[in-house]
Amino acid sequence: MFACICKRVRECEVRSVIQGGARTKRSVAEACGAGTSCGTCVRRIGDLIDEETGAQAALSHTT
Repeated sequence: MFACICKRVRECEVRSVIQGGARTKRSVAEACGAGTSCGTCVRRIGDLIDEETGAQAALSHTT
Protein backbone atom coordinates (compact mmCIF):
# COMPACT_ATOMS: atom_id res chain seq x y z
CA MET A 1 0.00 0.00 0.00
CA PHE A 2 1.24 3.49 -0.80
CA ALA A 3 1.77 5.86 2.11
CA CYS A 4 2.54 8.70 -0.32
CA ILE A 5 0.88 8.45 -3.70
CA CYS A 6 2.53 11.58 -5.14
CA LYS A 7 6.05 10.25 -4.59
CA ARG A 8 5.08 6.57 -4.93
CA VAL A 9 6.47 5.68 -1.50
CA ARG A 10 5.09 2.52 0.00
CA GLU A 11 4.14 2.17 3.64
CA CYS A 12 6.80 -0.50 4.11
CA GLU A 13 9.44 1.99 2.90
CA VAL A 14 8.27 4.58 5.43
CA ARG A 15 8.34 1.96 8.20
CA SER A 16 11.85 0.99 7.14
CA VAL A 17 13.23 4.54 7.40
CA ILE A 18 11.55 4.93 10.79
CA GLN A 19 13.13 1.69 11.95
CA GLY A 20 16.40 3.08 10.63
CA GLY A 21 16.17 6.07 12.93
CA ALA A 22 13.84 8.67 11.38
CA ARG A 23 11.70 10.06 14.19
CA THR A 24 10.05 13.11 12.65
CA LYS A 25 7.94 13.76 9.57
CA ARG A 26 10.77 15.90 8.22
CA SER A 27 13.37 13.16 8.68
CA VAL A 28 11.07 10.66 6.94
CA ALA A 29 10.62 13.14 4.07
CA GLU A 30 14.37 13.62 3.76
CA ALA A 31 14.98 9.87 3.79
CA CYS A 32 12.38 8.75 1.24
CA GLY A 33 10.50 11.77 -0.12
CA ALA A 34 7.15 10.89 1.44
CA GLY A 35 5.10 13.93 2.39
CA THR A 36 6.98 16.41 0.23
CA SER A 37 4.39 17.08 -2.44
CA CYS A 38 0.69 17.65 -1.70
CA GLY A 39 0.84 16.88 2.03
CA THR A 40 -2.18 14.59 2.16
CA CYS A 41 -0.10 11.73 3.58
CA VAL A 42 1.61 13.71 6.36
CA ARG A 43 -0.93 12.63 8.99
CA ARG A 44 -0.46 8.97 8.01
CA ILE A 45 3.30 9.36 8.21
CA GLY A 46 2.87 10.69 11.75
CA ASP A 47 0.73 7.68 12.60
CA LEU A 48 3.39 5.34 11.23
CA ILE A 49 6.05 7.07 13.31
CA ASP A 50 3.90 6.62 16.42
CA GLU A 51 3.21 2.96 15.60
CA GLU A 52 6.83 2.09 14.87
CA THR A 53 8.37 3.97 17.78
CA GLY A 54 5.77 2.50 20.13
CA ALA A 55 6.50 -1.00 18.83
CA GLN A 56 10.25 -0.46 19.24
CA ALA A 57 9.78 0.83 22.79
CA ALA A 58 7.66 -2.19 23.66
CA LEU A 59 10.33 -4.53 22.29
CA SER A 60 13.10 -2.83 24.25
CA HIS A 61 11.14 -3.28 27.49
CA THR A 62 10.68 -7.02 26.95
CA THR A 63 14.33 -7.84 26.30
